Amino acid sequence: MKIAVDAMGGDSGLRITIPGAVQAAREFNVEVVFVGEKDKIKAEINRLDAEDARLSIVDAPEAVGMGDGVFAVRRKKRSSILVGVQLVKDGGADAFVSMGNTAAVVYISRSVLGVLQGINKPALSLIIPALKGNTLLLDVGANANCQPEDLLQFAVMGKVFMEQVMGSVRPRIALMSIGEEEGKGNELTKQAFERLSTAPLNFIGNVEGKDLYAGKAEVIVSDGFTGNVALKVSEGVIETLFHMARREITKNFFAKIGLFLMKGHLKRIYKRVDYSEYGGAQLLGLNGVCVIGHGRSNSNAVKNAVRLARDFVAKRIQEKIREELGRTVAPREAKA
Repeated sequence: MKIAVDAMGGDSGLRITIPGAVQAAREFNVEVVFVGEKDKIKAEINRLDAEDARLSIVDAPEAVGMGDGVFAVRRKKRSSILVGVQLVKDGGADAFVSMGNTAAVVYISRSVLGVLQGINKPALSLIIPALKGNTLLLDVGANANCQPEDLLQFAVMGKVFMEQVMGSVRPRIALMSIGEEEGKGNELTKQAFERLSTAPLNFIGNVEGKDLYAGKAEVIVSDGFTGNVALKVSEGVIETLFHMARREITKNFFAKIGLFLMKGHLKRIYKRVDYSEYGGAQLLGLNGVCVIGHGRSNSNAVKNAVRLARDFVAKRIQEKIREELGRTVAPREAKA
């Protein structure tokens, strides 16, 4: 299996992407195809003494900046993102992984690869650790504006992902709203509630933002604007709590002793909420596999993003999403 990796993506670029992807090639039995400035990539591989790993390079002399807009993306015909996605389109790679500009990756991936038949819009989906198990939240930023039918399609894609990748049995599906009761929310959530209620899914109703980490559902669907805000707020809260705890503990001698005694437990908790353990967000609904990582990803996040892409390909998620759409969405359309 070949996984194309955007070597130039992310806040730290190839200082992070190459070590992480090299480790993935060693651990996960994949060939990594680095896409980016060839000479710089070669120099970094040599520095890491990584000749034992299955690696290759495809030259892409341009890079999309983290702040670049659509017009800049269109001008850069040899950017590492465009070249990497085109590799997937042409069969030169089985999947593409980037820590780069999310909007650019979504735009290019959709333009080059297209969407699966039966899907209106691809959705960014992210695994979130819950009190029990994991929850898949989608969309987390690909589509600020959605229609009720889009949320139904997101639910179908999330169901397949949680069944095939995470091993969930009959995953519970919930709708993000401002209240748990039916009828709460704006017109989008009210109409989406109706569609989800009549679909052959294990739909349990509405959940609120406070339920994101509670483990009430294996899949939570939302429009991309709401999902992204919920995600960013929760990330900020987690980081702030860890920072406040660290500051308070260092003020007191006995607290430091308690920290020493609890160190192992705290490490396990931190690992559960550490985004780098989950790799990145999967762009579900494309005619190809694409994983997008956080701009400030570390090498561990890059490694796990490659693992996620490998699992996605190996378990033929696209094909299974297409089959599930035929069972779930097509019968409703025929009846209508």
